Amino acid sequence: MKNWYSTSALILLAILFLALTMLSGTFLTGARLDLTQQRLYTLSPGTINLLRAIDEPVTIEFFFSEGASSELPMVRNFARRVQELLDEMARHANGGLQVRRIDPRPFSEEEDRAVLMGLQGVPVGAGGDTLYLGLVGTNMIDGREVLPFVSPARESFLEYELARMIYILSQPSRPRVGLLSALPMDGGMDFQTGRTLEPWAIYEEIQELFEVETIDIGAAALPEDLDVLVLVHPRNLEPELLSDIERFMLAGGRLLAFLDPHAEADPGPDPTDPMGAMTADVYSTLEPLLEAWGILFSVDDFVVDLGLALQVGLQQGQPPVRHPAILGVTADHMSRDDVITGELEVINMASVGWFELHEDSSLSKVPLLFSSRSADRLDTERLRFLSDPGLLADEMGATGERHVFAARFSGEVDAVLTREDHNGLPRGNIQAILVADTDFLSDRFWVQRQRFFGTTLLDPFANNADFVINAIDNLLGNADLISVRSRGTSLRPFTLVDELRRSAEQRLRVTEQRLEAELAETERRLGELQEARGDADLAVLTAQQEAEIDRFIAQRVELRQQLRQVRRDLDRDIEALGTRVKAINIALMPIMVTLFALWMSWRRRRAFRRRQDGMNP
Repeated sequence: MKNWYSTSALILLAILFLALTMLSGTFLTGARLDLTQQRLYTLSPGTINLLRAIDEPVTIEFFFSEGASSELPMVRNFARRVQELLDEMARHANGGLQVRRIDPRPFSEEEDRAVLMGLQGVPVGAGGDTLYLGLVGTNMIDGREVLPFVSPARESFLEYELARMIYILSQPSRPRVGLLSALPMDGGMDFQTGRTLEPWAIYEEIQELFEVETIDIGAAALPEDLDVLVLVHPRNLEPELLSDIERFMLAGGRLLAFLDPHAEADPGPDPTDPMGAMTADVYSTLEPLLEAWGILFSVDDFVVDLGLALQVGLQQGQPPVRHPAILGVTADHMSRDDVITGELEVINMASVGWFELHEDSSLSKVPLLFSSRSADRLDTERLRFLSDPGLLADEMGATGERHVFAARFSGEVDAVLTREDHNGLPRGNIQAILVADTDFLSDRFWVQRQRFFGTTLLDPFANNADFVINAIDNLLGNADLISVRSRGTSLRPFTLVDELRRSAEQRLRVTEQRLEAELAETERRLGELQEARGDADLAVLTAQQEAEIDRFIAQRVELRQQLRQVRRDLDRDIEALGTRVKAINIALMPIMVTLFALWMSWRRRRAFRRRQDGMNP
C-alpha cells in the first residue's frame, strides 16, 4: 500500500506540474518581473500609450547577422536586447505591431534586401564577413523608416528611436514645420558687395529633412495645420502674430524658439545704412508671452564664462586669445539624459543669454545646455564696440552659479493675448524648447564649406546642427513620444573598481612622479659620465669616477624596481577585491548552502524523534 500511495502521489505531482506549465503558458504569457535597478525591461508609459494608439498595422524587420557576430559576444547581447524590446512592444500593441527577425546571410536574398533598404553593413573578422544590425519599419501606405545601423553606444536611446519610428509610421500624414526668421538664413543679397549669399547650412538641412512652411517676419497670423513652430530671432513681431502664437501653443502646438540678447548676425533694420545698423537694437524676445508664462529672460545682459571660453584670432600675426563671450559648450555642460543632447559633444555659441523660472511659474524646466561655475553676467552694451575680449575677463567675477542657455518648458498656463475672433482657449498645456542664442545657427560657428569638383561639401566641427534637428524631430512627436527619455544601459560598469583605481592613482601618483624625476636625473648624470668615459682613456678615469658610475647604474636599477612596484600597487586593491569576490562565489556560497542543508536535516531528525517519542510513551 505504501508503494501504491507513493506511485500515485508521483503521478499526481507530474500531472499537476504539466497542468501548471500549460496554464502558465496560456495565462501568464508576457508576464515578467523587472528587478534591474534602471528598469531596463519596463517600457515607459509614453511608449505604451503610443503602442496602444496604433490604428494601422506597423511592421518592423530586425536585420541581424547571426554568423558574422559569432565571435562578438557584446554585439550578440545587444541584439538580444533589441529583440526583447521589440517583443515587449509587440505585446503592448494589441496586434498593431508585427516584428520579424531576418538573418542576412552572405550572398542571400535577405542580404540583397538589406542593401536595397539602405542598411549599413560593417565588415568584421579576418574573413571579411559583413555584420548587419539595422531596422526597417513599414506601414500599409508605403511609408518606410530605416535605422541603418543600431549602435550599441546608443542603447540608452533605443526605446526612443523605436517609439519614434512606430509613431511616424502610424501617422497618416507627414507633420509640418513652420519657420519664421529675422536673420538672413535663406541667403539673399549682400547689399555692400552686391553678391548673392548662400543659404545657411542649417537652413538647408531643415528644408531637406522636414516639410517646411516659411513664415514672413511681418505676418499677422500663422499658417494653418502646423505641428511645430520654429522662431529664429523673433524681433518686432506684430501683436496679432504674438496672439496667434499663444493660440497655437494652447491648442497643443510645439515651439522651438531661438532668442538672443545680442545677435551678431542681425543686419539691423536697414542693411544699406551702416550707421543705422550700428545703433539699432539687435536683440529678440517673446515678451509678453515669456512674462505671462513665468520665464525670466533678459536682453540687458549676457553670460561670460572663462570655463567654456574659446580661443579666437583678433588680428593676423597675433596669437589667439580666449573670448569669454564665445563659448564651446562641452558634453559635461549638456543634459546626458535627454534625447536631444545625450549624444552631442560640443556646441559653439556667442553672446548667450540665460533662462530662469519665476518662483510663481506653473511650468517645469529641464535644462539642456548650461554654463560652468566660472561664469558671470555682464551688460549687453559691452558688446557693441568691444575690441579686446580680455576686458570682459577683467570685469567679470566667477559667481559659482550655473546659467541655463537652453531648456525645455512644459506645463499648464493661462491665455493673456488670444483674440476673440480666433476662438481662443482660456488655458492649456504648452511644450516649448527655448535657446538663448541665435548666432550658433550661422555657419562660422559649426561648419566649414569645401568645394569639390563643383560640389559644396559640409565639414562640421561642432554639433550645432545636430541640436536643432534633434529638437525639431523630438517636438514633432506627440506628448507621449516627448515623454520618452533616455534609459539605462545593460552594460553595468564596475564603479567600485573604478573608485578603487582612482583612489590608488591619487595616493601613489606623487610617489610615481618623484621616482620618475629621480630616474630621469640619474639617467642624465649617468649619460654625462659615460659620455666623458667614452671620450677618455680608461686609465685616465680614477677609481672614484668608476665607483660613481657603478653607483648611478645601481641606483637606476633600484629606481626602476621601485617604479614597477608602485605601478603594481595601483592594481593591488583591485586584485584583492577580485580575490574576495572569487572566494565568495567559489567557497562561501557552497558553504552557506551546505550549512543550510545540514540545518534542515537536523530539524527533520529532531521532528522525527519527537513523533517517535509521542508514539512510544
